[in-house]
Amino acid sequence: MLRATDEVGADMRHKLLLEILETESLYPHFQPIVDLKKGEVIGHEALIRGPAGSAMASPGALFQTAIENNLLHTLELLSRRCSLARFAELKPGGKLFLNISASLLGTPEHTEGFTSELLQELGISISDIVIELSEQHPFDQQGLTHNAVEYYRNMGFQVAVDDLGTGYSGLKLWSELNPEYVKIDRHFVSHIDTDPVKREFVRAIYNISNATGCKVIAEGIERKEEVATLLELGISIGQGFYLGYPSPEPQFTWTPMGGGDLMCNDESPLVDQGESAISLLRQTPAVSPEDTVLFVSEQFRANPDVSALPVIRDGIPLGVVKKSDLLELFSTQYGRALYEKKPVSRILCEDVLLVDSQLSLVDVSRLVTGQESSALQQDIIITEEDCYLGMGNLRDLLKRLTALKIQNAQYANPLTLLPGNVPINNEVDALLKSTADFHVAYFDLNNFKPFNDCYGYSKGDQVIRLLGDLLTRFIDNDRNFIGHVGGDDFVVIFRTLDWQLSCERIIREFDQEVRSFYLPKDLQTEGIWSTDRKGVRSFFPLLGLAIGVVHPDPYKCESFHEVAELAAMAKKEAKRSADSLLFISQRRATCVEDRQRTA
Repeated sequence: MLRATDEVGADMRHKLLLEILETESLYPHFQPIVDLKKGEVIGHEALIRGPAGSAMASPGALFQTAIENNLLHTLELLSRRCSLARFAELKPGGKLFLNISASLLGTPEHTEGFTSELLQELGISISDIVIELSEQHPFDQQGLTHNAVEYYRNMGFQVAVDDLGTGYSGLKLWSELNPEYVKIDRHFVSHIDTDPVKREFVRAIYNISNATGCKVIAEGIERKEEVATLLELGISIGQGFYLGYPSPEPQFTWTPMGGGDLMCNDESPLVDQGESAISLLRQTPAVSPEDTVLFVSEQFRANPDVSALPVIRDGIPLGVVKKSDLLELFSTQYGRALYEKKPVSRILCEDVLLVDSQLSLVDVSRLVTGQESSALQQDIIITEEDCYLGMGNLRDLLKRLTALKIQNAQYANPLTLLPGNVPINNEVDALLKSTADFHVAYFDLNNFKPFNDCYGYSKGDQVIRLLGDLLTRFIDNDRNFIGHVGGDDFVVIFRTLDWQLSCERIIREFDQEVRSFYLPKDLQTEGIWSTDRKGVRSFFPLLGLAIGVVHPDPYKCESFHEVAELAAMAKKEAKRSADSLLFISQRRATCVEDRQRTA
């Protein structure tokens, strides 16, 4: 057998490939596909290798030679047979992902049931096999047909679309084939923890997968930080060298390489809704404007992870000196010699974002996004009473905000997708802790049960969604907090001063739009006949909206429990009217006697 070090021409490679096919000298390897949350191996991708040490050892050489000599289909069918036979022999459990060229699906070998007959012979269940489609070859699109894919799906095979994000039609395949899995190409996974564009791409893929019921697998994971970021984005299945190399022996479990525990979303602490900029604080050495450029260069060398150093005078930040500017300066001819003894003020960058340590992360994000794109900085100076406190980083800000969004989505109401009880309570507690000024409005529908009984739960759900839409339409969700407690109960935590105008407008819009849900005869009588809670048939007016508003005193309310009690009492007063009503409570705290009576 020829070795990799031998000079191998096209004719010799062709001859070597024929020898491999004749002697079936192919060796399957299996790379684990891992549940990142549980650390469990849920399946393997079958990868083929030629004889070790030969010119055909790598899959690239094998398949390229097969393409050049019109032997791709022969090689691929033999690869599949060898992989399935080895899988049946080892019995690793889980799914087996088989790579199939799109052009091969329409060939007679497939339509005649080659794979299904082989599975039956080997005792492998069709449900354990995932056909992984990739348009890796330029002619693949010619052979891929929707009918061919559906033929295999109807037989019980599952389908995966590989290399999503590359080529010309990955998204088109996804939309047309409705696969059980999609695999994100390694390009979008590599260093995703430091690349906001890649994060946005993967976040979009996750959102589409959620809507279509498809599972997403991230390929090419090679670092712990990539796993952490993927989990933050909701991607919980992965594949890559960090999780396990292709091996002749399948891997059964996964432990993070290099030791250390990786905290999954399920185990991570809840993010504080009112979290402030101080949570981004990184202790970074500061320099004075009189320090030399050489001294600053040494500081960067001693702190390799720092991209900018703050320049401080008498505790007041003047700006930053950026590592990139320094490196560019030193890269010019005579740059080091000319500038290393000059004061760092010569390369001071004053265009830097300064934020107070108590500013909320949402407000910090608003300041960042409000910058001109050309001035957008990775580094943030955090101050306390205008004095330097430390540095923050845009990456950390994005990670905290992403975690917050994921948390809210985790506890979201499935009907409106608005945050549920846990985020609402966290938000109230955070505002009380920071002694912030805020109002809480409790929204509830009047006469909802008889409407539901008369028109059905589907119409009832439409009315609930209407109310949710009105809240998001007429309330600034960036500065206020809109939550859905459950059923027809909603809560809005107002930080803006227009809370009363917003509530009054929502009542007017609701009273007008809800009429579209009634039959003309019920609109004519301004109500419906239905059975009340005691089983007595009664007349009920049209749906109304009750809003109870409270203004909690953060110095007297200890937790969200007391605020919830105040809001419930205000809502009860608003519901005394059958018509829509806004009730503004004057009570700012509950007293001990009140709590004892309600206990």
